[in-house]
Formats: sequence, C-alpha cells, structure tokens
Amino acid sequence: MTGIQFIERDGKREFTVIPIELYERLDAALEDADDAALADAARTVDDGFRIPAAVANALLDGEQPVKAWREQRSLTQEGLATMAGISTAYLCQIETRKRVGSLKTLRAIAAALGLKVDDLRD
Repeated sequence: MTGIQFIERDGKREFTVIPIELYERLDAALEDADDAALADAARTVDDGFRIPAAVANALLDGEQPVKAWREQRSLTQEGLATMAGISTAYLCQIETRKRVGSLKTLRAIAAALGLKVDDLRD
C-alpha cells in the first residue's frame, strides 16, 4: 500500500495526499528531470565558443580586446598585422585605443584571430 489518499469533490478526484517520503522522492526526480532538460537545451544552442581565462581576466582588467586575443594566440603585432593585411602601426593604434579601427579592419583582424567582430568589442 502506498498510503496515497484522494479527496473528491462532486464525485471526481480533485486532490491527492501522499506520504512525505514519496513526495520527496518525486520532488528529487522532477528536479533531476528539469536539470537534464535545461542541460539538453543549453547543448542545442551551444556554438562551442569559449573565452579562455587569460582573455577573460585581461578584459576584466581593462585590456583592449584585440590585444588580449592576440596575446592569447601568441601572435606578435607584426604577425597579426600581416595576417590582417594592415600596418603594424595601425594595429598598435587600435590596441592602445588611439584609433578604433574601421569595420573592414576589425573584420580582417577578427578573421585572422578566428573570431567574430563582436568578440573584439571594447
């Protein structure tokens, strides 16, 4: 016997009273199911992009994003500038916030770093 009781109104079951032990088991099972559903939903929208801790910390410390990502990729300014098809001086100005950089330039830098332009927003 499960100890479940039903409360009827007008001949129809309207409420159920269950022992606390059964309720606690059901509650835990529902929570596990909810957690699994949330994890599945997160996996379906996960694009695999991760921000390395070194980049996250640099950004939190106020570092310019292009510089943080360039250093994480172990690239020199000269190397990234060559890959992006811009001058080293222009890249230096972007990294020191003396210039913002055109959208075309930021696209080239992002492509060279394997990122999206939004990942380089300051």
